[in-house]
Amino acid sequence: MDNTWFLAALWVGLALVATLLAIWFKVSTALSEIVVGTVAQLIVAVLLGGAGLGAQTPWIGFLAGTGAIVLTFLAGAEIDPAVFRVKWKEATVVGLVSFFAPFLGSAAVAYYLLGWAPMAAWLAGVALSTTSVAVVYAVMLELGFNTTDYGKVILAACFITDLGTVIALGIIFAPFTVRTLVFVALSLAIFVVLPFVTPGIFRRYGGRVSEFETKFLLLALFAMGGLALWADSEPVLPAYIIGMVLAGTVGKDHALIRRLRTLTFGLLTPFYFLRAGSLVSVPALVAAPGALVVLFFAKMVSKLAGVFPSVRIFGHREGADVYYTLMMSTGLTFGTISALFGLNHGVITPAQYSHLVSAVIGSAVIPTMIANAWFMPRHLLPVPAASREPADAAVRPSGAPTS
Repeated sequence: MDNTWFLAALWVGLALVATLLAIWFKVSTALSEIVVGTVAQLIVAVLLGGAGLGAQTPWIGFLAGTGAIVLTFLAGAEIDPAVFRVKWKEATVVGLVSFFAPFLGSAAVAYYLLGWAPMAAWLAGVALSTTSVAVVYAVMLELGFNTTDYGKVILAACFITDLGTVIALGIIFAPFTVRTLVFVALSLAIFVVLPFVTPGIFRRYGGRVSEFETKFLLLALFAMGGLALWADSEPVLPAYIIGMVLAGTVGKDHALIRRLRTLTFGLLTPFYFLRAGSLVSVPALVAAPGALVVLFFAKMVSKLAGVFPSVRIFGHREGADVYYTLMMSTGLTFGTISALFGLNHGVITPAQYSHLVSAVIGSAVIPTMIANAWFMPRHLLPVPAASREPADAAVRPSGAPTS
């Protein structure tokens, strides 16, 4: 399709359909966007042929990439530093186990059982090691666990897991050169300086219709993304760290967070998730469904075997231990980002990408459904009259990810 505006209308229309489906079936909008992207690509390719939805069009790729960067930044910015300082031992132990168990287990399964090449197997380990901050965050917010120490420490543990994924993706797949040293050195300097200069700059120039804060943050994210790309790394890698170091500034500015969510979930992430879904090859899944099943159970079994004992070490019982474990077993954004990174860099084939993304999507839906249906620790929920959750839920965008 050569007409840019018709193509944009098609993608926005698909995003609207995905949103309606998410509301009707009460699932994450990000999940429905991926599914809609997969189905729409198949239908359009059959009916019209050619490039289908035009997922490789440069401007669509730019919007999708920007969505991934800003979403990753928001995930880091919404980590509560105060809770992390108090519960850092539990969050660190559970988060690291949650990363290493599926990382090693899934890589071994991909290599020994599926016969994938070594680098493809390592990428499978990275993609399936993740925990979805967005899925967990949305569930905590909807149920009210986000106001409890129980919910906050789960979110902190999610951060540790995804930080392990980000570091592993960079170390294993980014070539180590002089540019890498420059990238690391400049990144460390930026990460140290940003928390000190940002509050003062925001106080002096922020709070205006011109949205100085948003432009400042986008400048930092794009500049660091460009630096990462120059060093043959992935632009989303520094976005998480920038979000984390600015959590004390940006994360506490609820009005700014809401505006960033509107920009991200209203425009950018639909392109990212629809595009991720459109790259799934349905014929490849039909040809080899066994690989999808093997990868899904590789992640789930290794996550459950590693996380459950570590959760019980810190005293969680009466269903809270199982619920905690199942929440840590979800995956979505970083899993799809890792798989897409491997596809774009030739580490995995389109068929392997399809199996990986499908396993990631399955891990986002099935553990969440089981946890909420049978293992929710209701005794840990706050007293309704004292909860501020209704006010928080009212301002949360529909289907807010869902990272």
